[in-house]
This record gives sequence, C-alpha cells and structure tokens, in this order.
Amino acid sequence: MTIEVKVPVLGESVTEATVGEWLKQPGDAVAQDEPIASLETDKVAIEVPSPVAGVMGEHIVAVGDTVEVGAVIATVSEGGSGAAPSPSPAPAPAAKVEEAPAAKASENEVEALPDGSPTMSPAVRRAVLEAGVDPTTIKGTGKDGRLTKEDVLAAAKAKSGGAAPAPTASTSASTPAPAAGGERKEERVKMTRLRQTIAKRLKSAQDTAALLTTFNDVDMTAVIEAREKYKDVFAKKHGVKLGFMSFFSKASVLALKTFPSVNAQIDGDEIVYFDYVDISVAVSAPNGLVVPVVRNVDQLSFAGIEKAIAEYGGKAKDGTLTMDEMKGGTFTISNGGVFGGLMSTPIINPPQSAVLGLHRIEDRPVVRNGEIVIRPMMYIALSYDHRIIDGREAVTALKTIKEAIEDPTRLLIDL
Repeated sequence: MTIEVKVPVLGESVTEATVGEWLKQPGDAVAQDEPIASLETDKVAIEVPSPVAGVMGEHIVAVGDTVEVGAVIATVSEGGSGAAPSPSPAPAPAAKVEEAPAAKASENEVEALPDGSPTMSPAVRRAVLEAGVDPTTIKGTGKDGRLTKEDVLAAAKAKSGGAAPAPTASTSASTPAPAAGGERKEERVKMTRLRQTIAKRLKSAQDTAALLTTFNDVDMTAVIEAREKYKDVFAKKHGVKLGFMSFFSKASVLALKTFPSVNAQIDGDEIVYFDYVDISVAVSAPNGLVVPVVRNVDQLSFAGIEKAIAEYGGKAKDGTLTMDEMKGGTFTISNGGVFGGLMSTPIINPPQSAVLGLHRIEDRPVVRNGEIVIRPMMYIALSYDHRIIDGREAVTALKTIKEAIEDPTRLLIDL
C-alpha cells in the first residue's frame, strides 16, 4: 500500500518551507517515524518522519522547491524489504533547474561518492568531494551520527600532511578537472530560506530603527579569577561548565532592571515594557546565525543559565531547535569573541531595542592607581534603537554591565 508523505504543521504563522535535503532515496528501507526529509523554514530546519515502515518511494518535489503545509512531497510503500525497485525521483521542471543550479550540482556529487557512504546534505557531499576524503571513515558529530561540514573539514585537515589522493574513475566522470593556471572560477549557490530571512530582518532593522552603538571596555580580571577558582566545583555540582555568558547575562539583567527602556519594544505608537528578561543568545548553526531564547533570566541561577545555553548550542549544531525556542526575547547577547572579533557594531534583533556585543579578551596595558599594568581586557558594545532609548540610558546601562563584571559581588547584592 502506497502512503503519501505530507508537509507537517510547521509552527504558528508558518505556512511554507523549502526542501533542504532528502535523507532517504527511492528504494531505501525506512522505519516508522524515521526522518526522510529536511525542510527549511524561516527560522529552523524541520525533519519530516515517515508515517509507516516500508520502502521509500517517489520524491514528488526536488531539493530547493517551496512547499506548503499539507502538500504531498513523497510516497512510502508500506511493508517490503527495500530491495524491490521503486519509482525514480520526479525530475524538476527545466525552469527550476535554471533557477537552482546548486541542486543539479548536488545530484552529480551523489554519483561520485563511494557506495555505502552515510546520509549527507548537499553541502557535506560537496565538501567530501573537494577534500578528497572517504566519508565512511569519518565519525559524524551531527544528529544521529550524521556528518557535518565541520567533520569533513577536520578530517581533511588531519589528512593534509599526506599526499593528495589520486582521482578515481568514479570521481573523474562527475568532478571537473582542475582549472588551468590563471583561470578564475565562479559558483552560484541558492540562498537557504534561513539565510534569506536573516538578510531581510537585518536590513529591515537598519531601515526601520534609529541605530546607534556605544562602546566601553571591561577588565575581566575578577571574573576570570572567580571562574578559575570555582569552575571545577561548579562543574561537579551542576554538570555544566561555568562560562562567561552567565556573568554577562546576570550583569545585563541588572542593567535592564535599572533602565527598563533598554528591555522595551515599540509596537505601533506604543512602547511595551516587560517586567521579565528573556535573553536571545546568538549561536552559530550550520546554516547561519540563530537566536534561541533563554527565558526568565532574571529568575535563573548561574547554573540554570549555563545549562540553557549549552542545551541550545547543542540543538543549534544538530539543527533541532524548535520555533517556540526561538520565539520572543526582550534583549540579545551576541558573543563575537569566540571567533576572535576585537570590536563590532551588532545589529538589533527586531522587535527588540538593544543588543549587547561581546568580543575577544586580550592582555592590554591600562593605568591602575597611577601605574601602567597588564590586564585581560574586553571591548563591549551596546547597539540600540535611538527612537526609544536615549543616549544617556544606553551609555549608563553599558557602564552598569561593565561595573558588574569588574566587581561580580554587585551581582549578588543587586547594585
């Protein structure tokens, strides 16, 4: 019996998605509730499970196609062993191929991979071919052990000490020959739905808000000493590492409670003030930056904050964040320091009115008590919507964060 696979409910106000990748090919055996496809929405990737156990049938739509909730995207033959032939994937219309050349490229790359290779996304397949590594020898760190692009790059780096692999017959037919000296190449890849949404939201923030950024620097000595002193005991008791984000989150709560406009939002001709603090934490995901929300930070302990951030970081890497986990937020913290950034002007996350940017810590000479000394310093930046937040409030809020980090005791006695 042939069962239709339909696009599931994607979340509140989300009516369509883009087919990101097929996790099962026609003829593959599938178990009930096993993911067979990945759909990309404006915020997250959602896996589509098989409604029954059986054999993967026809792909009704191609990678890159836009589908609506309830649309049929594939079929599954109930029962069977997977050995029986099944319909070939429906070819994409000619016009669609012209619009999405990246999808065509990924089809060629599938043919070039060795038999028995694990399930991979088009981006990972491309990385495997470019790096010349055997995917069956790489341990995947993604969900259910799937390979990520980072896994492939790490394997390629580890292999770089040896001689470059000779091209095989299977790859020579589908992989273009190396470019002649001086030849310049181009590659066009269709933007993912998530990347398109990020682009629209950031540009909208620039067009709508009166953006301004104020800067300060922070002496991280006290926080570093506290972290070094208690990190082992903290990890043993709470099962999570003590990081800097919990300190900055608590310091931000202190500033936001003192200056409510920094935690407020504009809604039409009204200003909405919140008596709670939900902090959006910008984390890097395979398809772009995402901002899951740590709720009620003003009520959480240091351990509660660190556990929430660690959980979201793992979900972002695996692509398992849900719509609800990314909804809302009254303030954002973005840590560009983990990538080595010295200073930046972060863009607010609409409809929020402010974002705190953290940067790398480096030893710099500073003056203390009339003497030049070396201290671990960090530049911090607060970008804000000048329509709702005055310069005095923004500067003083950032100064409050600075003072709380330089003297963490303030976080305990609410000063």
